[in-house]
Amino acid sequence: MSVGEFKSHLAEAIEEVKAGGEIAVTYGKKKEIIGYFVPTLENAPKIEKTVGKRKLGPLNGKAQVIFADDFKMTTEEFLGL
Repeated sequence: MSVGEFKSHLAEAIEEVKAGGEIAVTYGKKKEIIGYFVPTLENAPKIEKTVGKRKLGPLNGKAQVIFADDFKMTTEEFLGL
């Protein structure tokens, strides 16, 4: 959501965040993210933690994932920005 949209729709943005949503605020021609509007920990949706190892679905027992000790990924790379 651009800064202008955020300013124009602040009340709706607040309601969305109160409901557990998150909003990225962008700025400029490149629409670079300058910040996030997120719920506080008390208002965030409850996420159940899984116990034990996570299964690989159809590849269970056929594949494994190993990350190198020097593996690094920025938040932007992770989010595909």
